[in-house]
Amino acid sequence: MREKIINRATELFLTLGFKSVTMDDIANELGISKKTIYVHFENKTKLVESSTLEMFELISHGIDCICQLQKDPIEEIYDIKQLVMEHLKNEKSSPYHQLQKFYPKIFNSLRSKQYRLMEDCVADNLKRGIALGLYRSNLEIEFISKIYFTSIMALKDKQLFPLKNFSMTSLMNLYLEYHVRGICTPKGLEVLSKTINNQI
Repeated sequence: MREKIINRATELFLTLGFKSVTMDDIANELGISKKTIYVHFENKTKLVESSTLEMFELISHGIDCICQLQKDPIEEIYDIKQLVMEHLKNEKSSPYHQLQKFYPKIFNSLRSKQYRLMEDCVADNLKRGIALGLYRSNLEIEFISKIYFTSIMALKDKQLFPLKNFSMTSLMNLYLEYHVRGICTPKGLEVLSKTINNQI
């Protein structure tokens, strides 16, 4: 039952936002009493914490599986983007912003985990891209890894990028092309063009 509660709560949080969803909403969706939820979770904060951790672990595992395939690094970046977008449901309700505003401790913990995961993933991607001649050999890997993470986080800022002007999918596509074009060799640009055409 605990897993069922986490899974349904996570779907609701991502669709409607962390603030908007109540324990009553979750209980009604599952056809159970609110008391049953409280048997497994002391309060809503504990449920939010478990839901965000579960989603992080799920996405982490998915990214690990993609990285283990050792695809060409440019294709790998786009595959990871696709995986993340599928899990985060295009973030129409700005759940990330709501998490930051209403659950700052959980937000900061999640952000640290995301940073460590992404830094390692991006650094490995850059090293392989350089070795394959797809990325420029003079790249400053630590700098680009940090800039990449910071930029991805900035895309979630709805004041900078309001949903009425930008969908999360279009933002991710625009940013990834911007990022890859900035680090590619001519050979890499050819691969990037093919990858983008395959996505369309």
